[in-house]
Amino acid sequence: MTTSNQITPGMTINIGKKIYRVESSMRVNVTRGMPFVKTKLRDLLTDKVIEKNFKLDQEIKEVTLEERNLEYLYPEGKNYLFLDIDNLEQALIPASILSDKINFLKEGIIVKAMFYGSSVFAIELPIFLELMIVKTEPVSEKVSVSNSTKKAILETGAEIGVPLFVETGDVVKVDTHQGEYIQRV
Repeated sequence: MTTSNQITPGMTINIGKKIYRVESSMRVNVTRGMPFVKTKLRDLLTDKVIEKNFKLDQEIKEVTLEERNLEYLYPEGKNYLFLDIDNLEQALIPASILSDKINFLKEGIIVKAMFYGSSVFAIELPIFLELMIVKTEPVSEKVSVSNSTKKAILETGAEIGVPLFVETGDVVKVDTHQGEYIQRV
């Protein structure tokens, strides 16, 4: 068993049937009362960050997640089918785990998946993807040119803001973590 004194950023811990990655931790010494460990934890299912304090020497259940590369195949009902590249087994991942990352899934994209046993707890998209624009909104003539953008829909269904010169059919580089246009390819 691990104790709260040993918590370091990057660790994965289990608290109340939820898996968290430690984002930061520091020991806090107070003049009155007992010192404690203050942490910021990222819920691997929801991607939300919470703050949690632990007493010194409190037992913590550390878990080991296995990272595997999966190739996205296609949606299947309310789930999404992936192929494990290493062992060629299929993995069916619920939409709830993918959350808004669904907007950037395209056939053949390789993602990193975090497994705890046989369950997938999180996936990580590549930081940048090259995707085609399938539709852009028309530009009004009253728009000023400096820092102007228009809405565009990508081949995956995601909607992003793009510069006025980007047209339907263009391939653009997109930051999947921010959901933003980077450049035209």
